[in-house]
Amino acid sequence: MPNLTHLNKRGDANMVDVGDKASTHRIAIAEGFVRMLPDTLKMILSGNAKKGDVLGTARLAGIMAAKKTHELIPLCHQLLITKIDITIEPDEKNSTIRISALVRVNGQTGVEMEALTAVSIACLTIYDMAKAVDRGMQIEGIRVLEKSGGKSGLYKAEE
Repeated sequence: MPNLTHLNKRGDANMVDVGDKASTHRIAIAEGFVRMLPDTLKMILSGNAKKGDVLGTARLAGIMAAKKTHELIPLCHQLLITKIDITIEPDEKNSTIRISALVRVNGQTGVEMEALTAVSIACLTIYDMAKAVDRGMQIEGIRVLEKSGGKSGLYKAEE
């Protein structure tokens, strides 16, 4: 089993020194879902939510979250992100909204946490903006779909 890089020899939390790592083009893609009542999804899609444009606000929240990941997760490095793309796909048949985030950087460490944070906050924003009509919404399936770059190379989640 590989050693955990965020622990020092005494087992204390420790920020990894990436100073000697090569700077490479890195990409991470994450996804998550918000499950809701069919009427809630219809309200969101019609633009009739009392708090405003749910999907537009969720997209902006996801972008902002990716940029602030280092402020939210204690041992994450601050990164000069070059691209954040938030995709929101409603699925009326299953009464869900799928959120995906693609994050790119040219740097010495990966962007998986930024992609996961973007998806998480976008999902939470949807919940926040629609909770008055559907407190039973569920946020589920948040995961990394793909990452590339760096020493560990390509990772793709299984379907």
